[in-house]
Amino acid sequence: MDFGVLLGQAYQAFVWELHAHLAERGHRMLGASYGYVLRTLSENALTASQLGERLGITAQGAAKIVDEMVRHGYVERRPDPADKRAKLLCLSDRGRDTLDAVREFHAEYERRLVARVGADQVATVRAVLGEIVGTAVDSGAERTFRPR
Repeated sequence: MDFGVLLGQAYQAFVWELHAHLAERGHRMLGASYGYVLRTLSENALTASQLGERLGITAQGAAKIVDEMVRHGYVERRPDPADKRAKLLCLSDRGRDTLDAVREFHAEYERRLVARVGADQVATVRAVLGEIVGTAVDSGAERTFRPR
């Protein structure tokens, strides 16, 4: 099997398990970018333009994702005290709960993987994946949906 195909299938399997975990907790992840938005907004409230910049997408692209997340109760728009025309995007209680469930899943997934293949193997996979990502960033690859 080609290396890229194997990476893609591993990612799809991971995402499938993540979505099942979230569904068990009453959360439906509709968009691939939701996790990146949740993580980015957990750090601080941002405008749609700022969010887009952090994620490497346009403000219009960020606004489209946020509109969907607002409709599903994950994100709230609040007035910006520094600029009455602007709206700050904040995680709702549902958004924070979802992010907690995502983080719980990530930690548990890695614990289960360590139990199956060993800590050294998992550390090696982390190192290799980190090298792939680092090489792409160093070479100027487009930063799509990756918080800085």
